[in-house]
Amino acid sequence: MPDVLVLGAGMVGVSTALALQAQGQEVVLVDRTSPGHETSYGNAGLIQAEAAEPYAFPRDFASLLRVIFKRGNDVNYHLDALPDQWRPLLGYFHASAPARHQIISRSYAKLTRRSTADHAPLIAAAGVEALIKREGFRKMFRSVHEFDHAVDQAERVARQYDLALRIMDGAELAAAEPALKISCAGAFHWLDSWSCSDPGALTQAYADLFIARGGRVQTADASSLEQDGRMWSVGVHWGRLAARHVVVALGPWSPLLLRKFGYHIPMLRKRGYHRHYKGGTTLNLPMLDVENGAALSPMRAGFRVLTGAEIARFDTPPTPVQMVRAEQAARELIDLGEPVEAEPWFGNRPCMPDMLPLVGAAPRHKNLWFHFGHGHQGFTLGPTTAALLAEEIITGQVPMPELSPKRLS
Repeated sequence: MPDVLVLGAGMVGVSTALALQAQGQEVVLVDRTSPGHETSYGNAGLIQAEAAEPYAFPRDFASLLRVIFKRGNDVNYHLDALPDQWRPLLGYFHASAPARHQIISRSYAKLTRRSTADHAPLIAAAGVEALIKREGFRKMFRSVHEFDHAVDQAERVARQYDLALRIMDGAELAAAEPALKISCAGAFHWLDSWSCSDPGALTQAYADLFIARGGRVQTADASSLEQDGRMWSVGVHWGRLAARHVVVALGPWSPLLLRKFGYHIPMLRKRGYHRHYKGGTTLNLPMLDVENGAALSPMRAGFRVLTGAEIARFDTPPTPVQMVRAEQAARELIDLGEPVEAEPWFGNRPCMPDMLPLVGAAPRHKNLWFHFGHGHQGFTLGPTTAALLAEEIITGQVPMPELSPKRLS
């Protein structure tokens, strides 16, 4: 009988399985699909060591009006999602007050600072160095006004968190990225971050490493989770698979499962879209087109264009209006080529109102562990928070109490 069931085979779940396995635990990784095929597949492929301060809710009047009236492309929302999401949104707004956001960022920076170091041994052991580029990424500005306005903030973040930053003017950016068709004001080149040309393949490689080290992956429906005395089990084709501990690492699906055990998780779900393009030019490094709310990432599958956040009901069909605008913006920048997929991919980012993931023991159930709510940074932070959770499960010590699920109560 295994010691631990880990529910969810995205980057967070696979990293959890590896961390517990390294502590001598017999672990079974449980998912309805193969590893790395949900949210962990669809991101920009960045391991963001520079992301010391999480995305805050806009609080100035001009920015709020821009969101409310959908004047930008970074945020879209559906009115029918607001009855379900207004409480998390209100909590997010409250946590984004400058003083609170700085406190949260001090904790967040502890995680992002070690993210590349925590990925590095897994990348080496899995033999996937070819997927990784250790040259950072760029935030690009088209407008001189927006660029000049953002410089002070970028320099403050770099100083405060000891991050490597190169501020590039338009000529330097054009020299670094000759495929650009237009003149831009400049860019911030964050040098500490890494990029991955196939996020799904990296997650799968970590899962293969887990299996090679003696782990097991089981196809099952996490919604079948039940508690029987001191044991936890899920239904499989031959009966029930049981273990003493269970880790819920289901990303945006975690609250749906935990509701059956009496937990009401105030999660904000931010939907994002992407699409690949082939036959055009590409960029040397991933780039964020700040004014257009679009990320551009060179990938093995093609040139990936990604959108910002959409607030929508879980069951709402895709409404890729942001994807249309992001594609238009990308075509202004480079010769994009033609789309690879018939329709854009979309997935949901699991965001907590206070912007910190839930990592640790469930408040009311013994040996039930939460590991989700990483927002935009599950791919970045999976190995880091997995190490923290494994430490708590094995030793009983809580390395970062501010991440504990007990804060929900």
